[in-house]
Amino acid sequence: MERILSEQEIIRRQSLEALYKLNIDPYPAAQYPVNVTATEIKETYDDGKKNLQEVSIAGRIMSRRIMGKASFAELQDHTGRIQVYFKRDDICPGEDKTMYNDVFKKLLDIGDIIGIKGFVFITQMGEITIHAQEFTVLSKSLHPLPIVKEKDGKIYDAFTNPEQRYRQRYLDLLVNSKSRNTFVKRTKITNAMRNFLNGKGYLEVETPILQPIYGGAAARPFVTHHNTLDMKLYLRIANELYLKKLIVGGFHAVYEFAKDFRNEGMDRFHNPEFTQMELYVAYKDYIWMMELVEEMVEKITMELYGKTTVQVGDNLIDFKAPWKRMTMYEAIQHFTGIDISEMDEATLRKTAQNLGVEVDETMGKGKLIDEIFGEACEKNLIQPTFITDYPVEMSPLAKKHRSKPGLVERFEAIVNGKELCNAYSELNDPIDQRKRFEEQLLLANRGDKEAMMLDEDFLRAIEQGMPPTSGLGIGIDRLAMLLTDASSIQDVIFFPQMKPDNTAKALDQFLTELADSPVPEEWINIIPKIGITGIDQLKQTKPGKLHQDLCSFNKKNKLNLKNPLLEEVENWLTQL
Repeated sequence: MERILSEQEIIRRQSLEALYKLNIDPYPAAQYPVNVTATEIKETYDDGKKNLQEVSIAGRIMSRRIMGKASFAELQDHTGRIQVYFKRDDICPGEDKTMYNDVFKKLLDIGDIIGIKGFVFITQMGEITIHAQEFTVLSKSLHPLPIVKEKDGKIYDAFTNPEQRYRQRYLDLLVNSKSRNTFVKRTKITNAMRNFLNGKGYLEVETPILQPIYGGAAARPFVTHHNTLDMKLYLRIANELYLKKLIVGGFHAVYEFAKDFRNEGMDRFHNPEFTQMELYVAYKDYIWMMELVEEMVEKITMELYGKTTVQVGDNLIDFKAPWKRMTMYEAIQHFTGIDISEMDEATLRKTAQNLGVEVDETMGKGKLIDEIFGEACEKNLIQPTFITDYPVEMSPLAKKHRSKPGLVERFEAIVNGKELCNAYSELNDPIDQRKRFEEQLLLANRGDKEAMMLDEDFLRAIEQGMPPTSGLGIGIDRLAMLLTDASSIQDVIFFPQMKPDNTAKALDQFLTELADSPVPEEWINIIPKIGITGIDQLKQTKPGKLHQDLCSFNKKNKLNLKNPLLEEVENWLTQL
């Protein structure tokens, strides 16, 4: 099917052809010499010294003010925006004024990328500006940009539609400086974490994403097939078991920034593909790991903001150590008034139901406790809090508590009502580990699709002897959300997973409906080009506006169609 272009897209393609006819390559291959950025100009220009008199800069046109023989434009590079002044006789010192009168004024558009050479000065309005002496077309944009106005730090007409921002992240980054800053901060967070771990002498490693057996977490995997080996493989849900094998192999401390994949629900806190950092250190325990987490997150916050407090929505979060500590049973009793520490599975199920927690028959004791905690406690934990000492049924990879029967040495850090990280004193008893894997198989047989598989190679590894070890998994996306005050995980992932885009399908349906309507055949493909893409939208369009837009489009694009009468357009709409 022929692609339907909007009026703006058609005009831009016509400008593209006009550039070619002028022997101007709108996509030149040669490098463009850049010797300064927008931010460097604003920070270093001294009007008294008249420095920066030979600047060469490249960027995207974000706004234009055409004023006859002189014009202004706003250029955006990767550091920010700067004003550019164009004077016809400086751009075109000879008789031929084509580059200004035709190329700049008529054939360039907002969104085009150009190179500028000139000198810096300050306008009468006091704004640092580049006086352009020449410009070069570097890339002609064929789609109009969303127009977002920014003045004195305030944003007007912001590009805020989440669906468009996530699907077309490139547009979001182009017009929303906050989005760009969020992702810059995310990189600073991971760099600070990596520097912290490297500073302690820990080794960064890589482990397989494609795994014959998935493990290390309670989650549903994505399944794929390797054609050459003719075997089923899983995208990893965690890298825990591989990192522990490296500890068995003699490494003292290893960590990995891992892409993990879980075939589960999607919401503003969960994306099926996500990033976490897992760390394993020999001869340490979960108490030591709590102190390391406090130290690390406090240091990251200080490097990012120069302070330990961060505003997250309505809450001012303070990451300064030490963080509050509560056992899981203490937290449940504190927020519900119920002591569940001695309850069996049946009593737990009834208690959960009484608390309004949704449960089902596939849930064992550990899952029931987890659901009660998640529903009754998590949302109330705003300041950084370590929840410790989980029931053994919830933690098949954690070591039994040294002094509390029925519990394991595990903690989760909860911040602003959500889990940030998870850590154990790792289970290194191979006999106990095999028993726990077998208990997971029983849960799987009951229908628990998140139960772990039995991994014989991992059991074989720890049978060789694994030293006492503490392990940590910290969600990088969650941490980035907290430290950038992002309300959705999609705001801190460049290209989050999205449901299928049905725009093309909807347009096909619209054209089919138009074909069965009183609209004449010659006007059917024109209607979407003037911005009407659905039958309901068309019904709500005023006849006068539709008539005017169709006639205008016909004239601008020289279609030579016979314009409809206003009465005919009114008749189309009344019969829809």
